[in-house]
Amino acid sequence: MSTHGGGVSPPWSAQLRGRRIRDTEPEKTLRSAVHALGLRFRLHRKVAPRCTADFVLPRHSVAVFVDGCFWHGCPSHGRRQFRGPNSSRWEAKITANMERDARNTQAATDAGWTVARIWECGVRADVGRAAQRVADAVHHCVPVLPGGPSQPVVTAASKVASAPSSSCGRVGQ
Repeated sequence: MSTHGGGVSPPWSAQLRGRRIRDTEPEKTLRSAVHALGLRFRLHRKVAPRCTADFVLPRHSVAVFVDGCFWHGCPSHGRRQFRGPNSSRWEAKITANMERDARNTQAATDAGWTVARIWECGVRADVGRAAQRVADAVHHCVPVLPGGPSQPVVTAASKVASAPSSSCGRVGQ
């Protein structure tokens, strides 16, 4: 075991450091399915201060975030408990990610975007259904939050604190 920055570095930490932040397989798979539905998008666009969506459909003001189960605390697949020398750091990291997700969703909504948050497991289970959820956000201009048979609904306390939007497009239009 080596040390890195004063902390204990388990053997798998090198693998975790190499994880992609952008263009993950679930993101690319979902983008391909959304494109097949005839929807066009832009990648990694800022939708609010300090908030960049995985991809946006600018014509429809829809911002899409593909949340990884581990890193964003999926209720079905995220870790419930951490063990080991860095367990408290991991718990704090996942909690901070979930809080940031809620802030980003609210900031994007306040900026006039309809937000679609899709769990990684939802893309892997049924990419067609996940792409249809994005299309529904485009056509109905309502937020698409994690939920559905393969994705449990996430409460405001645990992930996303935003009320459904009744308007389409940017604020002021």
